[in-house]
Amino acid sequence: MLSFEDFKLTTPLSNALQDLGFIEPTPIQEAAFSVICSGKDVVGIAQTGTGKTLAYSLPLVRNLTYSTQENPRILILVPTRELVVQVVDSLNELNVYANNRVLGVYGGTNINTQKRQIAEGIDILVATPGRLYDLALSRVLQLKSIQKVVIDEVDVMLDLGFRHQLINIFDLLPERRQNIMFSATMTTDVDALITDFFIDPERISVAISGTPLENIMQFRYDVPNYYTKVNLIRFLMEERDVYHRVLIFVSNKRMADRLFDSLEEVFNDDCCVIHSNKTQNYRLRSIEQFREGINRILVATDVMARGLDIDDVSHVINFDTPEYPENYMHRIGRTGRAKRKGTSILLSKVDEIDSKDNIEALMQMKIETLKIPDIVEISSELIEEERPQMKEPYNPHKQKDEDAPGPAFHEKKDKNKKENLGGSYKFMIAKKYKKPKTRGDKNYNKRNKK
Repeated sequence: MLSFEDFKLTTPLSNALQDLGFIEPTPIQEAAFSVICSGKDVVGIAQTGTGKTLAYSLPLVRNLTYSTQENPRILILVPTRELVVQVVDSLNELNVYANNRVLGVYGGTNINTQKRQIAEGIDILVATPGRLYDLALSRVLQLKSIQKVVIDEVDVMLDLGFRHQLINIFDLLPERRQNIMFSATMTTDVDALITDFFIDPERISVAISGTPLENIMQFRYDVPNYYTKVNLIRFLMEERDVYHRVLIFVSNKRMADRLFDSLEEVFNDDCCVIHSNKTQNYRLRSIEQFREGINRILVATDVMARGLDIDDVSHVINFDTPEYPENYMHRIGRTGRAKRKGTSILLSKVDEIDSKDNIEALMQMKIETLKIPDIVEISSELIEEERPQMKEPYNPHKQKDEDAPGPAFHEKKDKNKKENLGGSYKFMIAKKYKKPKTRGDKNYNKRNKK
């Protein structure tokens, strides 16, 4: 087994790793180090929780020499603001004994403040695609000195619709550069991006995409509806010693707020929530309080918690069954990190069984099903989304024609309609209003006087 000492790191970098307590590299860190150092394009695939951030940041920092130039030399693109903060913190820990300047930029904050920070000079820039493109268009940020580009969690970026922004950013970068990409899953969209912009990349895969970590125990419950799910979670959360740091995933922002309110009634200050409608300060504060143990239950949507590295998450609870199996893999990867033990619990309704089957097919294993404890109340109350929709196909007053114009549509008045005559329509105006007979005829009055 290799250790970080075998990587021939610089003394400042070795000291920083010792301070962090890192001794042995993970398989993805070991496989990626020499390839990234060689300068080749790299595509890395590994399960969530295996240390992908350090896998690319360690060789980048090792080869980064001291410079006083203002423009950044390394660009790291990530999908969310929270991930920007996390990567910047990780890089600052590695550079604690070095002089490399690191800056993170993202939307939702004052862009003028970020412009001033960029003008002071940086070596490594961590950014979300949208804010990076805005800064580049303002010409405050010059990308001509970029030597290495890292795209982290690229599949999430493509899911969020960042493809066109990524292409625009690539057009602004120097042609001669090293491209590095890390992800937990490989999709067709990701593969197309690699084909278009990577040059003969070295592919590093330490596990098949969709392989769960062996140190994560997985269980599931068949639960009929929302309120029964809430009752089951409330019952489980009573064991504070067992469920000491729990991350609960939900499908959307509305459900996140609803579940947070339901749990807060019982557990008060134990709960916190993050989703994209929350302010940046609120989201960062919720993550920090969960990380420090002030709150032991964090309710989150997929995008917000994607890539977050929170130590010692005891349980991940899937409040709903994700439609895409890859999202399930990312969710459960929040626990069992750094070779620790973790537990995943999946709550499935009848209409989610197909999604559950797809997850098991991807992992090539069955998730053990547990029986709901008798003490947990099976509720018959349904939320709005679970109630059957009443259809009246023969009621002409309630039947809606999907092709009919909407309520904001109305026909134009006749005087506002224009007829395309294939050219100028000035003669139509002249015919309507008629020119005065005396206009332009100086001799009109003289002829009439005679």
